[in-house]
Amino acid sequence: MARELASPEATAKPLLRNSWRDAKAVALARGDLAACFRMAARLGLQEGICNHFSAVVPGHPDLFLVNPYGLSFAEVTASSLLVCDWEGNVLEGDGVPEATAFYIHARLHKHKPQARAAFHTHMPYATALSMIEGPPFVWAGQSSLKFYGRVAVDEKYNGLALDEAEGDRIAASVGDANIVFMKNHGVMVLGASIAEAWDDLYYLERAAQAQLLAMSSGRPLLPIPDEIASRVATQIAVGQGESARLHLESVKRILEREDPAFLA
Repeated sequence: MARELASPEATAKPLLRNSWRDAKAVALARGDLAACFRMAARLGLQEGICNHFSAVVPGHPDLFLVNPYGLSFAEVTASSLLVCDWEGNVLEGDGVPEATAFYIHARLHKHKPQARAAFHTHMPYATALSMIEGPPFVWAGQSSLKFYGRVAVDEKYNGLALDEAEGDRIAASVGDANIVFMKNHGVMVLGASIAEAWDDLYYLERAAQAQLLAMSSGRPLLPIPDEIASRVATQIAVGQGESARLHLESVKRILEREDPAFLA
């Protein structure tokens, strides 16, 4: 596998923490994002040091938090997260973002301001569905219906995202969706909050796993009729923000007991 290099454009420009408009909200976002990294590592959703999560800095829509190049998800802490701007400048933190992390996430957050969080992984089951011809989901399992009507497919694998043009192309492929299967590559989950991105990431992998297990039986899948799938998707969406918040809170409680270093 080709090694992806850190962005040469990224240069450190320290920003004093007391300049944040809402320091408490920024600290909370750092802790929430770090918790997502740590739990994703526990669940095997990472791939080496090559995957990345980002979130818009509260009160600063033109800045985003992202993991530094070189750390595995299991090593990420709240304080190790970088603050970057759209031009690749590191305004706070040690290190630089991995090149594709910058070009994908900066362009997504810039062009899709509703995406307050963006999680990109090569998690195995969802990535396996991105490698199969045709639509990724057959809509045969209840868990997959959480994503009914919310999925886009980026059909054009174009190599590593190492420039703004490729980042812009990926952002354009999203459309109005918040789940993107990137063909021959992996997935991108966009959320209105860190908690919602985490909740979708978790259930997306579970839904993909269940479908692939069913497919491995060699027996035909039994799709759910569209009218029922649509109705169930609407039912699931009711109160989804609160359910996602509670899900992430449960993750943080587990980590606070078993891996409190994520808050360092």
